[in-house]
Amino acid sequence: MTDKSAVLNTEAIVQDILSSIDREREREIIARRYGLFDRKETLEQIGELLGITRERVRQLEKSVMTKLRTMGVELPHITDAEAAIIDTLTTIGETARITALAAKLTAENTRTDQSRLAFLTELCPQISVISEDDSFFQSAGSSKVHDSASIKKEVAKIVDAVKKAGQPLSTKELTKLAGTPSEVYTTALASISKQLATLNGRWGLVKWPTVNPKNIRDKIYVILSERKQHMHFNEIAESIKASDFKRKDVTTQAIHNELIKDKRFVLIGRGIYALKEWGYEKGTVADIISEVLREAKEPLHRDEIVQRVLKSRFVKETTILLNLQSKPQFKRVAKATYELSE
Repeated sequence: MTDKSAVLNTEAIVQDILSSIDREREREIIARRYGLFDRKETLEQIGELLGITRERVRQLEKSVMTKLRTMGVELPHITDAEAAIIDTLTTIGETARITALAAKLTAENTRTDQSRLAFLTELCPQISVISEDDSFFQSAGSSKVHDSASIKKEVAKIVDAVKKAGQPLSTKELTKLAGTPSEVYTTALASISKQLATLNGRWGLVKWPTVNPKNIRDKIYVILSERKQHMHFNEIAESIKASDFKRKDVTTQAIHNELIKDKRFVLIGRGIYALKEWGYEKGTVADIISEVLREAKEPLHRDEIVQRVLKSRFVKETTILLNLQSKPQFKRVAKATYELSE
């Protein structure tokens, strides 16, 4: 929950700052460009509304923001707002996404709250700002600790460490590999990168389904990987519903359908699935017995056959014995000993 003592009245602060802008048209441009009261608008949208060109809107926006930044501590409430932001940054790793800051500093953390807070960070002299682009989320950091360029370099070190590992890492492992001073600091930096994702306490590249599952199949894969053992499809469904996934309102039937379609999953028993990468192969019990005998290149006692089949199939021993005795592809060559008929 938000610490009520630390909540900023961003609406009142923004209103007072806008009041320091002399011309109404310029106030309108800033309010709409930064989404201070509604959604953010493009240069074209604002230009069409005000009857001026896109380029003129851009020029006015730049001019007004430069004036506001020049005013610095003379801006209404900016000193108190900056102090609150820096205090919060200190507790969560010196750098943070605007969404994370807003969760701490605003009452409701709405999109408008986030937009207002992002606007304020742009005006705080002691705050370094990371603008949103293809690689970074909108973020802020304490300029006493590092500027925007150094933040990006630190994030790049963390991304490189994940790439080097080639697999998801715990925050502790990532901290050690990247050489960052603390796990809190590592988490803060990693959180602002669009190249990274986290799930169940592990960090990885956003394209890895183990940390960023995008569909039902990926979520099934994550559940089985985390459990490290075969599961019934009903159990998989319950695990997904109890997980931290963003979207987990899936039906048991949908999960069963995806298990059947995806080659990563192997049916090893009645409704029971495992990962193919664990060494399981698709096929009936008879197919597995045939493969066991083919690899052995010699007759095997039924007990040995059962033992080897159970390594890749979760079935009853009687099912294996029944297949041995009833299928024409198996021939008994001695007491309880079998080979392939072919």
